Amino acid sequence: MSVGYKRTLTARTGAGLAFLCGGTGLMAGLTDHTWKLGPIGWFTGGVLLSLIAVFVLIDGAFAFQKARMAPRSLDD
Repeated sequence: MSVGYKRTLTARTGAGLAFLCGGTGLMAGLTDHTWKLGPIGWFTGGVLLSLIAVFVLIDGAFAFQKARMAPRSLDD
């Protein structure tokens, strides 16, 4: 498994969950239901998850680039 792959997978999963949270918040707002978190809570949770996913994705990209730039030994 290449360096940064797990972080990229985690970021994509987090982005998917953020999309679901945002969609849940949108549905809660449009249907005017009183849910536990309400539309603002679900939407805020989705925004927070998407920001974390972006930061994890950037960290994975930096880790991948750093691994490519590292000098390799002659034993490999």
